[in-house]
Amino acid sequence: MIENKEFDCSRGCTVERKEDGELKCTYRSGCCKLEVFNYLKGVNQEQYDKYFEVRFKNTRKGIYINDSGQSIKTGDKVVVEAATGHDLGIVTLEGPIVAAQMAAKHINPEEFEFRKIYRKAKPLDIEKWREATAREQETMIRARQLAANLSLEMKIGDVEFQGDGTKAIFYYI
Repeated sequence: MIENKEFDCSRGCTVERKEDGELKCTYRSGCCKLEVFNYLKGVNQEQYDKYFEVRFKNTRKGIYINDSGQSIKTGDKVVVEAATGHDLGIVTLEGPIVAAQMAAKHINPEEFEFRKIYRKAKPLDIEKWREATAREQETMIRARQLAANLSLEMKIGDVEFQGDGTKAIFYYI
C-alpha cells in the first residue's frame, strides 16, 4: 500500500501517515526558504554546542538554547519556548555555524536572553502541531473575508499557528 505523504515546503518537511497510524515528520533541507548551508559541519567548538537554529513556517527562524543536555541534531523536531505557550519547529543548524548566524544578526551570546528548547517533539506534539497547521488555510480565507467586509485596506498574506494551537500570527500588507 502506498503511504500518504504530504510535502510541506513552507516548513521544510514531509509528513506521512504510516499504515499503523503513526505520523512521521521528516526534515527536507532542500525544501526550505532561506536555507543556510552548514560549511562548518564536523567542526567541533564546544562553546556553541548548546545553540541551535530552529525553523518554523516560511522564513521565521530563531536561535534557541538547549540547557537540558538532550542530544539534539539537525532535522530534529523540537518543542521550544514561545511568548505564550510553546511552539514546534525543526532544527536547521547546529554547532559553530550558529555562531556565524548570531554574529550576522548582532546577537551577543553573553547578553542575549535565548528562549529554550524544552525537548524533542513527541508523537502527540506532532499530532497537535498538524491539527493546528491544518487550520491555517481556512483561517486565512476567513480573515480575508473579514477584512473585505470591514473595507480594510489590507491584504492577508499568510497565517501561521503556533505549535500548541493557542496563538496565530497573521502576515498582512
